[in-house]
Amino acid sequence: MAMNIAYFDCFSGISGDMSLGALVDVGVPVDALVEDLKKIPLENWSLTSSRERRGAIEGVKITISYSGEQPHRHLADIVALLEKSGLDKWVVERSIAVFERLAEAEGRVHGIPASQVHFHEVGAVDSILDVVGTVFCLKFLNIVSVHASVVPVSRGFIKTDHGLLPLPAPATAELLKGVLIRGVSIERELVTPTGAAILAVLCESFGPAPPMTLLATGYGAGSDPAEDPPNLLRVMFGKSDRDALSRDLLIIETSIDDMNPEIYNYVVEKLFALGALDVNIIPVQMKKNRPGVLLRVLVEPALEIRAAQLLMTETTSLGVRVQPVKRIELQRDEKTIATVFGLIKAKRVVLPGGAERIVPEYEECRRIAIETGMPLPDVYRIVTSGE
Repeated sequence: MAMNIAYFDCFSGISGDMSLGALVDVGVPVDALVEDLKKIPLENWSLTSSRERRGAIEGVKITISYSGEQPHRHLADIVALLEKSGLDKWVVERSIAVFERLAEAEGRVHGIPASQVHFHEVGAVDSILDVVGTVFCLKFLNIVSVHASVVPVSRGFIKTDHGLLPLPAPATAELLKGVLIRGVSIERELVTPTGAAILAVLCESFGPAPPMTLLATGYGAGSDPAEDPPNLLRVMFGKSDRDALSRDLLIIETSIDDMNPEIYNYVVEKLFALGALDVNIIPVQMKKNRPGVLLRVLVEPALEIRAAQLLMTETTSLGVRVQPVKRIELQRDEKTIATVFGLIKAKRVVLPGGAERIVPEYEECRRIAIETGMPLPDVYRIVTSGE
């Protein structure tokens, strides 16, 4: 089963509107995009799409207009806006992760906690819609894996609400930690903080395009009319025939020896509700030979901050360890299957070579066992065998 891949070719940098425009050019209908963005409780804005040239290449220019004053929002304000919306949970989580990364970068640059950062340009309506719109487009196109090219960083200065700043802007440089970059002599902003945060949170790797069957290419035009190089972002959209997907994830763990054991179940439930991929509670022997617990959580990088904060507020932990890991996983999707018990939810797993394996959801089998009085192992056997 092939999976969808997006490759961000940042030959002239990246910004939020360029990212959104390129994905619209790939094939996301503007009407569907606007309809979803209207779920965010923001007023007096409009979004239009047009085709504009940058040099010899034409791309999609997304223009977001709004009236009224723009408040200087804090991270908590943007999180509240998104959590109150009717947006898909996946879109909300990854959009919040982008803004959390922005707040963390701004906080480090200015020497204040992320929660106290005043978002200026990136807290305005257009920046919020650029970020959420980009994540929505990835969801709409069912893109499983996002990659990007080496990112060009320019030189010179730019005027901002914080005053005159060197390029790349300090927050942008902070966000590009761990990203493969190359310096260029161009003296205009190529990578905005919003664009850098999108790359830092959503991309799995940086460098050459991964193997894929190319299906579509989209170009997103930036506001600057520059033609050398043309102020465009290219997104290449395709399918990969890999049997297994390699994902960069994080393990967040902490050792605890002074907490009421009854609390662990509550913490585990909250971690899974947050979006953790796996949670382990491992008995360990701690200092002074005290018995303790190693609480280990596997998450996507986008959830690093929220998962760490949850562990440090809901447990007695004084700190957590974060380790990058790579997980190789089989492709899977959800489907509804017909059984003698009726329609139930299951996972379809694609094995190396293309064979499929159907794995029924535990909660479905548990429900059937309770309703019928049949032993749970028998329910599993009947469902998987198709009897």
